[in-house]
Amino acid sequence: MPHATTHPTPLLRTRPIGAGHLRAFIAVAKHLNFRAAADEMALTQSAVSRQIQSLEDEVGVPLFLRHSRAVELTGAGAQLLHSVLPALEAVDATVRQIRQTVGRKSVAITTWASFAAMWLIPRLQDFQQAWPDIDIRIDTGDAVVDLETTDVDLAIRYSRAQETGSGSARRLFGEELAVVASPALLQGGPQLREPADAARYTLIETGDVHRMPQLEWLSWQRWFAAHGCDQLQPPRWLYFNYAHQIVQAALAGQGLAIARLPLVADALAAGQLVEVLPRHRLASPLAYWLLPGPRSGQRPEVQAFCRWLVEQAALTRAAIEGACSV
Repeated sequence: MPHATTHPTPLLRTRPIGAGHLRAFIAVAKHLNFRAAADEMALTQSAVSRQIQSLEDEVGVPLFLRHSRAVELTGAGAQLLHSVLPALEAVDATVRQIRQTVGRKSVAITTWASFAAMWLIPRLQDFQQAWPDIDIRIDTGDAVVDLETTDVDLAIRYSRAQETGSGSARRLFGEELAVVASPALLQGGPQLREPADAARYTLIETGDVHRMPQLEWLSWQRWFAAHGCDQLQPPRWLYFNYAHQIVQAALAGQGLAIARLPLVADALAAGQLVEVLPRHRLASPLAYWLLPGPRSGQRPEVQAFCRWLVEQAALTRAAIEGACSV
């Protein structure tokens, strides 16, 4: 009986590919023509062809189908292009940024988006006027950035003292929570004399209020419970993901919001928002902290920015104490 013909299983490559041929790959994929790719790269057509062949050998599969007058991407080539193109664009953008900042003084700050939008960015013009030769980079996100391993110089965090993770953390200001509304909403709405009266309005809060302990302090449930009326329900709820969205909705007259006083002190002072039921603020165990990076604290530009932040924090504390209430 004849034996069945068997085909050897191809040996899958496991070593990462070299990156040197990827620009040739992108050029050929863009033009679908080796000559045009060679002209773009200032190489000979045979040099580009050899680079593509070497890349295909490393990957282990063909990346292009060769025709007499043009080429086309294989499925594997299209898959690789989808991954490589944005990656190299990001690398090029980073290199451009590095080259542009050579010899320039700069400070990089990490914080969360609502604090940047509501407190830090509106004040930056003051720093830029005083220090026009210092570039500022603000990175925002909910994840805590490790200052030991990144190129970020400073962090501004919102937490309890024991959660700052650094003995060098400096307290900028604490926090109280207050009910705020736009003057226009109050003019046409029911009277607000007691905490229970708040339930007569649309109430605005974060949609994932129970996701993190610090967000629970911003919940209407906690506020009503603290004032003995936790069984009340408003005519409607309005939910958002971020503190700056909640305040924006309150500014637009869409309902009552529980706001962090440090973040709305300017709006209160300008009369854009009004604090209602001021005798019913809630104290918060959380505070705003400034943390310098371990390798950045001695740089003059970082020290200048830290001094400026501390000065601005003092102004915010004064604004909270002098905020107008009704």
